[in-house]
Amino acid sequence: MEKVFEQMRDTGIIPVIKIDKAEHAVPLAKALIAGGISIAEVTYRTNAAEEAIRCILSACPDMLVGAGTVTSKELAESAINAGAKFIVAPGFNPSVVDYCLARNVPIIPGVSSPTQIEESLNRNLTVLKFFPAEMLGGVKMLEAFAGPFNQTLFVPTGGINTDNLGDYAKCKNVLAVGGTWIVKSETISEEKWDTITASCKEALLKIQGFTLGHVGINAGDADEAQQTAESLSLFGFPISELPVSFFCGTEFEVMKANGRGTHGHIGFMVNNIERSLWYLSRLGYKPVMETAQYIGEKEKSPLKFIYLDKPIGGFAVHLKRK
Repeated sequence: MEKVFEQMRDTGIIPVIKIDKAEHAVPLAKALIAGGISIAEVTYRTNAAEEAIRCILSACPDMLVGAGTVTSKELAESAINAGAKFIVAPGFNPSVVDYCLARNVPIIPGVSSPTQIEESLNRNLTVLKFFPAEMLGGVKMLEAFAGPFNQTLFVPTGGINTDNLGDYAKCKNVLAVGGTWIVKSETISEEKWDTITASCKEALLKIQGFTLGHVGINAGDADEAQQTAESLSLFGFPISELPVSFFCGTEFEVMKANGRGTHGHIGFMVNNIERSLWYLSRLGYKPVMETAQYIGEKEKSPLKFIYLDKPIGGFAVHLKRK
């Protein structure tokens, strides 16, 4: 189960898909993969769901395909027999949950209240669907859940789109975001596979939340660093001195001695470092693990800071969690 949830976290996005014709399943899956997303939740809102799952897994066996809108044991049985690697339910149905747990199939039941979260925790379920997210208070409700249920991760779904995707991605208790906006039913019926691929790429980039944190400038010694900082202050960036550097506003850091990178470093802020490392690994970047800093205990906590192995224009690059 852990590998399933790790893949969800790394990708960060779970397309929720309604397939009316099973023959659309394979070209749809290939369009998703071309866009960088190898996860799909095929909903049991049509009679084609079971066959669609079978077709996708036959043609793309490495794809993480699950079944959604599973509201009964009969639908759960159908999905599992088709090869679904996880089950998603809109609500908390004990019979569905227990059926999946007995077969060691990851189940993500829908919850909307503390009572349902507690029922899930009693069954050792710590990954839950928050649905319908926007109507239930969205990000503010998730932040409220984080206090009493700090061991729980959520997959919010319902009312999420490119405009509010980043807000959900920043939440520390969000494992991944689910939604139908990436793959709309009419796009499938019209066989616009290139449109789906482009939508996947856009969503994957959007969920990273890349923003510029600051630019670090190497100086030979403290005196040179101070002179550089004073020059930057002429442009309205106030100076604050730290043990190893001068900060000019929040935009520039001048190092008192040469640090990483030929010229310095560039710091990017991201929503989730683990997710961004997966994203950047596809572009040829690797983490420098000896630079890793964690939010809490190393074995259990997410990353809050790390350098990448390749510079950009003579500048080392590091990621910091927002």
